Amino acid sequence: MPTAADATTMAEAFRLTADEHPDRVAVRTKDDEVSLTWGELRRRVDALAGGLAKLGVAKGDTVALMFSNRPEFHIADLAVMTLGATPFSLYQTLAPEQIAYVVGDAGAKVALIEQAFLEAVQAASAPSLEAIVVLEGGDGDGVVAWDDVEGSDPEFDAETHWRAVAPEDLLTLIYTSGTTGPPKGVQLTHRNLLAAVAATKTVIDFPDGAKVISWLPSAHVAERVAHHYLPVVFAMTITCCPNPKEVVGYLPAVRPTWFFAVPRIWEKLRAAMLGFAFVAGTPERGWLDAAIAKVEAEQAGEDVPDDVAASAAEGEAKFAEVRGMLGLDEAISVNVGAAPTPRDVLVFFHAIGIPLAELWGMSETCGAGTVNPPDAIKLGTVGPPVEGVELKLASDGELLMRSEVVMQGYRNQPEQTAEAIDSDGWLHTGDIAEIDDDGYVKIVDRKKELIISAAGKNMSPANIESALKGASPLVGQVCVIGDARSYNTALVVLDPDFAPAFAVKHGIEGATLEELAGNDAVRAAVQQGIDEGNAKLARVEQVKKFHIIAGDWAPGGEELTPTMKLKRKPIAQKYAAEIEALYA
Repeated sequence: MPTAADATTMAEAFRLTADEHPDRVAVRTKDDEVSLTWGELRRRVDALAGGLAKLGVAKGDTVALMFSNRPEFHIADLAVMTLGATPFSLYQTLAPEQIAYVVGDAGAKVALIEQAFLEAVQAASAPSLEAIVVLEGGDGDGVVAWDDVEGSDPEFDAETHWRAVAPEDLLTLIYTSGTTGPPKGVQLTHRNLLAAVAATKTVIDFPDGAKVISWLPSAHVAERVAHHYLPVVFAMTITCCPNPKEVVGYLPAVRPTWFFAVPRIWEKLRAAMLGFAFVAGTPERGWLDAAIAKVEAEQAGEDVPDDVAASAAEGEAKFAEVRGMLGLDEAISVNVGAAPTPRDVLVFFHAIGIPLAELWGMSETCGAGTVNPPDAIKLGTVGPPVEGVELKLASDGELLMRSEVVMQGYRNQPEQTAEAIDSDGWLHTGDIAEIDDDGYVKIVDRKKELIISAAGKNMSPANIESALKGASPLVGQVCVIGDARSYNTALVVLDPDFAPAFAVKHGIEGATLEELAGNDAVRAAVQQGIDEGNAKLARVEQVKKFHIIAGDWAPGGEELTPTMKLKRKPIAQKYAAEIEALYA
């Protein structure tokens, strides 16, 4: 009997998984207010697919989705896929004009959304949209209630539709976050995604009954692959976390088998534990320091001193307690990606028995590319290429990639597609990288984001920022400036979780982030962190001056993408006066 891993399309994989595991929970909320088995999910998917077909959705169409992390996203996405159409997601933070651009570029004729986003979608006035299916219902021209669509065609035959789906058909569109211009629609086929799934399987051997948490924006490739497509193929149970700020609280409730998060999540976890579980001067902190020394020695290929090994072993009971408290005691693999992770953060988690591993991928590669194998992690690298991926460096150090996971191209942009993928099939990733003798890759920075100082020195702002953030839990975000300048400066945003705790300890409790930004004790602590970070950098890379921003930078706001990457050009424009003052 074929399994989902043998499928040639994701539509077929879904059917095979539902056939093999009809009674296993597929998707749920944390409280099980909603809990659907794979068999129940298939019935809901087919009922919605039939209603969408009545609305005119057919093979080759595109359909926009705008949902928070909830079971209905999975129902909607799979229903559209069943028809041979292409579902794609909109970021919840998009303004009406941005929605209009993406929906228009995709040519979507139908959108399935939550009622909370109806006003924004209607204000977008996208000409291609013929119907808006609203989960909770709503008013307006072309607006249809989800309940009036799902199950509206009891004679619908799903099999004839999903069997007509071919490997080269478009599975989804991933719209880039648009940090350097209008977002581009990355076109990914069923063949692309299944190649990525197969490559992932060679690195992580998912056990039967694996569990994941869906918490990243579904418009991002990491969320769709890690918490939607992989669960479809490997019959995982998905727990939906609608508020990404609450994901850490979901960990002990779910105890995921695999957990992927952006660096900021791991930074905040480390800061919290250093503040409470490993207080300076306690025996626990001594065990932690020994465990950190052990990790660093092992990474350097050196012998671990006996006293260090003994002290680290003494702390194992405490470390196991912490892993259980976090909810990561059942995880077979934990990964971080999307931006550089401070080395101090990686070492910390390795020390407490959570082998956090960096990986690298792009929207253009289905999120696949390189990953550190759980049993052979090299800190500071994103690992070797996964199976089926070829890598090489261009003459200027740009990382080039060739594989079946590489996109079909950018939607409606043949010129930019030709620039990205050359005639030999190599994707020009835009990342400057290094590859060591073992094939492990180190990402230096984005090619377009490298700082070139007034003296002509090339520097990676991302690596400088990583060093500074790793040195102080008080620092939440850092944006380094220095292009064509005589020295580097930085804009610093206080950590909204750690700063209040710092304030209480220093007798300034009750102060807002805006007030703390101007506090002398806070500035002195940030300066200490900058100094410690600078000590890990070459002299030319060091930050000479900094400005503390009054307030916070929110994901999806003016300064950060939804996955917390810096929007460097908008930041430079918004804070031009503050930046110039640092060079006065």
